[in-house]
Amino acid sequence: MIPIQLTLEGLYSYQERQKINFENLTEAGLFGIFGSVGSGKSSILEAISFALYGETERLNSRDKRAYNMMNLKSNKSYIEFDFINFENKKFRATREFKRNSKNFEDVKTPTVTFYEWKNENWIPLEHSNSEKIIGLSYANFKRTIIIPQGQFKEFLELGATERTNMMKEIFSLQRFDLQNNVSILNSKNRSELDQLEGQLKGFEEVTEEQISAQKENLKLEQQKLDEVQTTFKKTEEKYIKLKNLKEDFEVLNQKKTEFEKLTQEKIEIDILEKKSEVFDKVFRVFTPLISEKSKLEKEISEQQKNKENQFKILQETEARFDDLKSKLSSIQPKYEALNQSKIQENDLSLILQMQKFSGEIETLKERTKKGSEKVKEVEANQKIIQQKIEDLSKNTDILKPKKLDSALLFNVGNWFSEKKKLTETLQIQSEKIDSKKNEIGKISEELKPFNINLETFKNDYKTQTEDLETQKKVLSDKRNHLEVQQKLAHFANELHDGESCPLCGALEHPNIVEFDDVNAELNEIQKQIQQLEFQKEKIQKQSLEIEKILDRKKIFVEQQKSEEENLKQIQTHIEEHLKNFSWTEFNADNQNDFEEKRQQSFAIEKQIEDLNQQIGLEQKNLDKERENLDSYNKALEKFRLDEAKKEEQIKTNEANLKVLNWLDYEKKPIVETEEIYNTLSQSNRETEENYQKLNKEKEDISPKLAEQKTIVNQLEKRILELEKEISDNKILIEDYLSEQQFSTLEEIQQILSQEINVQETRNQVQQFRIQFEIIKNDILNLETKLKDFSFDEEVFAETENQFKAFENDLKTANDSVVKIASEIERLEKEFKKKEDLLKDLSQLQKRAENLKIMTNLFKGAGFVQYVSSIYLRQLCDHANVRFHRMTRNQLSLQLNESNDFEIVDYLNEGRSRSVKTLSGGQAFQVSLSLALALAESVQTNAQSEKNFFFIDEGFGTQDLESVNIVFETLMNLQKESRIVGIISHVEELKEKIPVSLNITKDEERGSLIEIV
Repeated sequence: MIPIQLTLEGLYSYQERQKINFENLTEAGLFGIFGSVGSGKSSILEAISFALYGETERLNSRDKRAYNMMNLKSNKSYIEFDFINFENKKFRATREFKRNSKNFEDVKTPTVTFYEWKNENWIPLEHSNSEKIIGLSYANFKRTIIIPQGQFKEFLELGATERTNMMKEIFSLQRFDLQNNVSILNSKNRSELDQLEGQLKGFEEVTEEQISAQKENLKLEQQKLDEVQTTFKKTEEKYIKLKNLKEDFEVLNQKKTEFEKLTQEKIEIDILEKKSEVFDKVFRVFTPLISEKSKLEKEISEQQKNKENQFKILQETEARFDDLKSKLSSIQPKYEALNQSKIQENDLSLILQMQKFSGEIETLKERTKKGSEKVKEVEANQKIIQQKIEDLSKNTDILKPKKLDSALLFNVGNWFSEKKKLTETLQIQSEKIDSKKNEIGKISEELKPFNINLETFKNDYKTQTEDLETQKKVLSDKRNHLEVQQKLAHFANELHDGESCPLCGALEHPNIVEFDDVNAELNEIQKQIQQLEFQKEKIQKQSLEIEKILDRKKIFVEQQKSEEENLKQIQTHIEEHLKNFSWTEFNADNQNDFEEKRQQSFAIEKQIEDLNQQIGLEQKNLDKERENLDSYNKALEKFRLDEAKKEEQIKTNEANLKVLNWLDYEKKPIVETEEIYNTLSQSNRETEENYQKLNKEKEDISPKLAEQKTIVNQLEKRILELEKEISDNKILIEDYLSEQQFSTLEEIQQILSQEINVQETRNQVQQFRIQFEIIKNDILNLETKLKDFSFDEEVFAETENQFKAFENDLKTANDSVVKIASEIERLEKEFKKKEDLLKDLSQLQKRAENLKIMTNLFKGAGFVQYVSSIYLRQLCDHANVRFHRMTRNQLSLQLNESNDFEIVDYLNEGRSRSVKTLSGGQAFQVSLSLALALAESVQTNAQSEKNFFFIDEGFGTQDLESVNIVFETLMNLQKESRIVGIISHVEELKEKIPVSLNITKDEERGSLIEIV
């Protein structure tokens, strides 16, 4: 992330709106923010964090954050932060919150909006998730980009578990936490294994021996089935014969019983048959006559009513016919003169057309004249465009042979690019090796003042130390002896008669020993011992310093070897790459020639493309002109054709005039002619319509009048005919009554009221007689068939029992065969399943063994811890590059077996100690080195080309020399495309940093920002 601009208002000590333009600051690579304590330096970093994530270090959501962040003299807080993310896109984050005008302590929830810069405009985003935009969570952001005050040493002082969790989050190490995945696979495999083992328990009895035994049983049961089938067939034939005989005797008895019933029913059937015949006879003779009588009576009644209605209509029609005759007589003279009037009307219509055509002809002549001029203009333009196209095509044809193949240029360009990259890599690698050699040379120069043999210096120093120890021991013994002598002399000088001796307690001292003064000798010996101590300490320091120098030399020698191996690989790549140059058109050693030819080819291609675009454009113009020309020619042709048609029509119309003369109307206005025509046309139309209407009504009513007269006459005739038919019907009925020996018509109607279905009754009688004869014949046939047979019920029962017993035996034997055959089939299928299950079981067992190994490998997130330790060691290596420089190679950072940070102290024989033993300044140095290494790793992971880093503390713990080293380290970060901002009140840094912000706090206006 690279900051662009920050706007603050009403936040903490910032009362007035303040704006920071970071572009000038970031261009310098290193900038500072300086001010006195409490001026608002750290508030700038909090504003950036809050704008992006809505989080701050000083306050959380439970601390009435909005109220406490807002300036007490302000009613509104506003933050606007513009920045560039790792994708080099520009974004803006804004947060704003306001104070409740009625309640001073009530500050509303901040509103947040994110924008993206697109098409020269700020476009609002649908979300406010800065993690998507920046690629870092808030925790990682404050560890790798903006490190808040008081948390600089957080990473250094974290416990091993917390540090592992942090590394897991920052570097997405959860992808290496495969314990749960392995556990799921193991559980799934165990479940499948248990299921398979459970399934196989059901196949324990399924064996090849069991299948063979069942097949032997099947052979035996099949033999039994064949024997039972033979016996069953013999018994079955005998049983069927007896059963058929029994059924015949039973049918005979049944038929006799039915025949007795039918004999009794025969009497009723005979009566029903006679009744039906009488009804049929009466129905056939009298039903038509009675129906005819009713029909005639009904019809004569209807005809009399109809006659009355039709006579009434006849009178009305005659009156209407007389009225129409009168009206036609009055309109007849006008109608007879209508033909002459219509001829005049037709002539006026033709004259009107001729007048319209005359006007249209004049218009067409004018349009034809203009169209001809336009056609000539288009034809001229068309020739000009055609010439342009030909000239452009010739130029294109001339340029095409000069253009090189695009694929060739692409491949050769890639080859030269790759060569350039390899050459630059080779140069960088050579510089690295030279740098290592220089470092080794410098180290060798450091060893020269010691004037030692590198192979034996340890033994030489050891011998010298031992000699010094021996000398020191001799001098110490001598010093002890002199000290005793000095003490005794002191005691002797203090002895007086009458006073007890402090050694023996005697009160008398006759012979006091006299001692020489040894103070001078003691002082000399003490000086010699101190000199020996100094020499010994000097030898130890020299040895330790030489070992440190040699360790450094060893590191650089190993690095040199590694870099030389890399150099050889790069040289090999370059040789292989040079062999791949196979283009004779270019020189592998002359890229400038290739670039010149490529640019020429590109220029030619651009010229060809421009010419083709011009040709296409001119071709479109030509096509457009052709379309216009066709359109104009078609229009001209149409104008001429219309003009000729209209002139011909005028001549035709003039020839068709019968009464009127064209010359009389040629100069008249068309409006006047139209008025005369419309008046005459309307008069003729009304006369014709009225006459035709009246005549049509007369013609329509005349046949109706004749028809109505005919209807009345016919109705009168039909009534007479019906009266005669009724009389004849009555005579006919009386004759049939006499003939059939009936006295009255009521008797006939009483018989017909029975409503007997004659056909159904006849069918019933016929069916009965057929059934009667069939049963009678069946009895005779059965008696004939059974004449020589007798039936014994006991013999039949005995045979039936034998049949059923043998049938059961057959079913049992057959079921046994089928059962065994099914069992064999089932066993064979189950055995096949068992084989498949055993194969699957073997695979799952092998998989279980592999999963057991993987479970042990990934148990307890051990693999994540292992990967985390690798990342931590890499961080240590990266951090030590700067930490060594800051501590003048006196201290180094390392990880112990528990993945805790330790300090290696080269001033104390390279022994390790806890990081908690570091001074404040040293802790800042190692924390800064670690923070830079961590930020570098995280932002590399976020694929950011340029990195930004903000430090808010630490410089006050450094002495002047350390500040210079730290400053030099920060300055070197510019070469690594890193931008560093620092917050401090150290004046030495303020003087060294070229561009900075100075924060001052005014009692009335709040914090104010100025660029220094």
